[in-house]
Amino acid sequence: METRNNTRRAHGAASVEIEVARLRDLDLRALRIRWQGETGRAAPSHLPRHLLYAMLAYRIQVDAFGDIDSESRQILRAAAGLTGSATITQLTDRIDQRNQELLTGATLSREWNGRDHRVIVVDGGYSFEGNPYNSLSKVAFAITGTKWNGPRFFGLRAASRVTRPS
Repeated sequence: METRNNTRRAHGAASVEIEVARLRDLDLRALRIRWQGETGRAAPSHLPRHLLYAMLAYRIQVDAFGDIDSESRQILRAAAGLTGSATITQLTDRIDQRNQELLTGATLSREWNGRDHRVIVVDGGYSFEGNPYNSLSKVAFAITGTKWNGPRFFGLRAASRVTRPS
């Protein structure tokens, strides 16, 4: 699917869902026709219906929302080749590091004691309930009254791996 229509679609989330749902109703012949219209070439004859559907659905979402970035693509490639627990640990660490790079304006949320708490990433720190904080750990303390690892509290870091002697 390297060839693309030059016009990028402007879809809302609801219209993307509708378009993908319409694909589900198409048989193999209709999916091949849709593929031809999207890519300008015939669909590969060896692809079964479920793969054509998945690839077209992905294409619709990419056209509407954009594709994944190269770092995420590398993480997925690494995940596809996982063989042992050491590799899984390395992959988890890479994902944890990636999650630490929060963009200004991002919103973190966490439910605590039945209440939703939202934190906004601002230049140089975080904003919680209108107050500035320079670390997520301080925000977590403000919410819970106890010391927490802030990134872990907000789900940005996995729990530490503890190995016990056997």
